Amino acid sequence: MSNVDPNRRPSNAGRYAFLLILGLVLGVIATVMTMRALNERKDHFPDALMHVQQWHMGQLKADMDANRCNATDILPHLQALRVTANDIDAAFPDLRDDTRFTAASSAMRAATDKAIANPPLTCDGLGATMKSIGETCKACHQDFRG
Repeated sequence: MSNVDPNRRPSNAGRYAFLLILGLVLGVIATVMTMRALNERKDHFPDALMHVQQWHMGQLKADMDANRCNATDILPHLQALRVTANDIDAAFPDLRDDTRFTAASSAMRAATDKAIANPPLTCDGLGATMKSIGETCKACHQDFRG
């Protein structure tokens, strides 16, 4: 004879577990959708500008490491750095009135102007130019990067 009570109802634990898992999955989906919507509202221009400048500095370093330091190799990157330096103030409108920020962006433009006007002809010269430009970047990042 079996010990099963014929009047006993089956447990609802399976249903509750299913609803719990379904709720967790829907919560994760809603969170991801919310995060993506918030990210779409963000202004990507400042980050993109910094990435482009970083890429050009990386290309200059790669040229220097490959001992390709003639003007035809490095001038396009220096010119691109100068052109993008024009957009720094526009990329950070909240900092436009800060004198430290405008001084740093002006220093970046001055360093790239100097490099373009008198391009380095050796890898040692390129290293010094990159150091000069990098110091202007570092000064700004120390004051304003989070």
